[in-house]
Amino acid sequence: MNPHSQLTHPQRLLNIFSGSVGNLVEYFDWAIYAAFALYFAPAFFPEGDQTAQLLNNAAVFAVGFIFRPLGGWLLGSMADRKGRKSALLLSVCLMCLGSLIIACTPGYAVIGGYAPALLVFARMLQGFSIGGEYGSSATYLSEMAHSQRRGYYSSFQYVTIVLGQLLALLLLMSLQNGLLTDAQLHQWGWRIPFVIGAVLAVLAMALRGNMAETTAFVEQHTLSGRQAQLRELLNYPKQLLTVVALTAGGTVSYYTFTVYMQKFLVNTSGFSKDDATTISAIALLVFMVIQPLYGFISDIVGRRFMLIAFGAGASLFTVPLLNQLGQAQTMASALVWYIAALLIISGYSSVNAIVKAELFPVHIRALGVGLPYALTVAVFGGTAEYLALWLKSAGHAGWFGYYVSGCAALALVVAIAMQEPKTVSRLA
Repeated sequence: MNPHSQLTHPQRLLNIFSGSVGNLVEYFDWAIYAAFALYFAPAFFPEGDQTAQLLNNAAVFAVGFIFRPLGGWLLGSMADRKGRKSALLLSVCLMCLGSLIIACTPGYAVIGGYAPALLVFARMLQGFSIGGEYGSSATYLSEMAHSQRRGYYSSFQYVTIVLGQLLALLLLMSLQNGLLTDAQLHQWGWRIPFVIGAVLAVLAMALRGNMAETTAFVEQHTLSGRQAQLRELLNYPKQLLTVVALTAGGTVSYYTFTVYMQKFLVNTSGFSKDDATTISAIALLVFMVIQPLYGFISDIVGRRFMLIAFGAGASLFTVPLLNQLGQAQTMASALVWYIAALLIISGYSSVNAIVKAELFPVHIRALGVGLPYALTVAVFGGTAEYLALWLKSAGHAGWFGYYVSGCAALALVVAIAMQEPKTVSRLA
């Protein structure tokens, strides 16, 4: 009998924790780029107005997303051939390297065009890393979790994703409020989080090095030796389209109300950088806390119900919520509308990992989850912030909300048409 099937409950939880902490570090490193963009954008690009610099920075942010499909393909294939653990170790190593490059690169004033070029290269590495992280992590958590609590435990993937973003914002708030002056943050202080991210990635590598491989992978690899092939994904067209449609709706909404929202509160609502960071941090804390609750509910009522609730809510209320946020006069009112949006998005974020993992057989699960997800995020998530800023600069900021609603409507249609994932799950 496979020894991994004899894992005790505490051992199982420890493995889930180790996988989740690595995920946290990955997304902390990914999130600090967006959180500190207001401070380091002037260092990497020629002088100009704030919106122009943010557009340049958002373009580099989007470049990172272009390399996510490559990571989803190669690291997803590696996870299905060599094991989830091996792929997760490599992904966090590459994220560490990308953070170190950003932390050490001189500014545009010192090395000219090499500065943005090195920034682009670092984001390529990080994009590759995060692209492979999602599918491998979603697969690992879903396979390691107890069969009756997969929604609950898989929801911790977004707990760690959001916690990574939240820690990035909390670090920013700490540096903003007393540790450094505004001038110091612009000059050199923005490098601190990238150094911290690289150090944390080393710790994550140590944790992941001690993780157990999942029973599902070990048994499949031992008994059948079947290897994942990219062309084999074509045998699962329905599953692939389901991942693409759900991801398109979910990722645009998610990036709109997490990554972009801090800049929206400054550039559109008129809040100060400090106040926008505080609002975002509190809202993300609420968002993080409710993920396990929503995941637990999905184990009872089903994943499809949660996805339909998200699709309907995001389709109907995104435009009104963005309008209210844009007109918010106080931090309290902005926070209320912000949290309302995140409560809707949680219908997707809390179950998206387990829903996608349940679609594919074990020998191609990490690739099947990771590649179509990364491709869709590259197209929709990676361009969301840039599109929002571009429409604002063109004088059509209100159009962006309708775009987000349209993507959510696509996810709603697929959620209504799909079978309940729990009842057709391919997870043992």
